[in-house]
Amino acid sequence: MGNYTAEVIWHREEQDFLDNRYSRKHRIRFDGGVEFAGSSSPHVVPLPMSESAAVDPEEAFVAALSSCHMLWFLSIAAKHRYCIDSYVDAAMGKMGKNSDGKMAMTHVTLKPAVRFSGDRMPTLKQIELMHDEAHEACYIANSVKTM
Repeated sequence: MGNYTAEVIWHREEQDFLDNRYSRKHRIRFDGGVEFAGSSSPHVVPLPMSESAAVDPEEAFVAALSSCHMLWFLSIAAKHRYCIDSYVDAAMGKMGKNSDGKMAMTHVTLKPAVRFSGDRMPTLKQIELMHDEAHEACYIANSVKTM
């Protein structure tokens, strides 16, 4: 279907790299020009080597799953002629040991709150079915083992 790119940029500058106390803060840039600060998670690498205000890979992983699910859900709702006014997801990921005993993102829980409007309103069952369909269609969810 296509190739997707991200540029990850880190420079040592004046830091003593060999003492393992270097900053993990870096820049992440996408082909459309969006750029943001990335870092290791302060839960993994303590401050000040991590930057708490930056996006860590674990957060980006949760956001990618949530975003993909939302985009599919919006598409499915539009196909069924349901008008969505807002979709807000307070997604959460959990780290733990996987079946191989390695640290991994073992669970990601999506908590979408969807507000519909108009004459045609879905039932709770129809909303659940649309979420199931979105989960099955999501490319990112289909690419990982996380539950």
